[in-house]
Amino acid sequence: MTTKLNLLPVNEWGLDYTDRPLLISGPCSAETEEQVLETAHALKALNVSVFRAGIWKPRTRPNTFEGVGSKGLKWLSKVKQETGLKVCTEVANSKHTYEALKHNIDVLWIGARTTVNPFAVQEIADALEGVDIPVFVKNPINPDLELWIGALERLNKAGITKLGAIHRGFSSYGDSAFRNAPNWQIPIELKRRFPELLIINDPSHIGGKRDLIQSLSQKAMDLDFDGLMIEVHPNPDEAWSDAKQQITPDQFTEVLNSLKIRSKGDAQQEHSRLTGLRKKIDYFDHELMEILEARMKIANEIGEFKRDNDIIVLQNNRWNKVIEQSIALGNKKGLSPDLISKIFKAIHQESINNQTEIINKAIV
Repeated sequence: MTTKLNLLPVNEWGLDYTDRPLLISGPCSAETEEQVLETAHALKALNVSVFRAGIWKPRTRPNTFEGVGSKGLKWLSKVKQETGLKVCTEVANSKHTYEALKHNIDVLWIGARTTVNPFAVQEIADALEGVDIPVFVKNPINPDLELWIGALERLNKAGITKLGAIHRGFSSYGDSAFRNAPNWQIPIELKRRFPELLIINDPSHIGGKRDLIQSLSQKAMDLDFDGLMIEVHPNPDEAWSDAKQQITPDQFTEVLNSLKIRSKGDAQQEHSRLTGLRKKIDYFDHELMEILEARMKIANEIGEFKRDNDIIVLQNNRWNKVIEQSIALGNKKGLSPDLISKIFKAIHQESINNQTEIINKAIV
């Protein structure tokens, strides 16, 4: 079920922001007053809209640095006084929220470990009821779009209309090039359902390595994200948390200078070349649907044969042969093994579901 969020456009949030990308930047953690102020002054000249720093840090393992706590809020207040930058920090419960509001923090964000817990999100929403403050919600740790939407809805229901989402990637098991798998289709679907929602990308947490920040930032811009949250530290290698994914102010400047902010397409393009190409895409999408329908009908006939001859549904040897041949053929046609594998696994699962239903109908 898709609901409509009651949201204010970002140009009414009171931030120093005129055009894409909205930039939120600063260290992963506030460590010392000197470190916070040094970073803020360096970022002031780089069109950063909001200065970020973690005060309370939810860590995976005990006995690790979990943030300086409330005293760091005074440092953020000093950033506002000295630089004029808006400041933001993460809150994970109502106590954090009240403390941040007491110190006039301008923007709050809810982290992935909190988003995954509806009770915690509701606690924060209750604490914010009647407060006019921008709030960003990071995606939950697991790739669950409905959980992400639920957190946004809880805050919106509490009266938060300056509401945005942060895509920071999703946990996955096994080796990966990323710290958190991007799963780009999830924020894309979020934007499709809520086109009015501000969505920014967090390449620092997705990549987990500083050398991935530029490419991830560019991809986010190419996918029409509204902004970026990038972790910047004066001495990243000496950072007290997430050292590998932080960059220096100079490196941050290089990332920004390298970004290509492409056009969304003007009216003339929409009614000429681009429209023609999209019509071709629509045609092939229709053809794909016809082919999938025909394939599924044959798979159902196979299911009937298996039922009549008392044969099990899953035939591993046949499936292995299909996937190997499909990947090999896709390779010749310039299609990635990952794409072919995902498509055929989905088709195969649907065939198994249908055949299982056919066989079980005969048993009932």
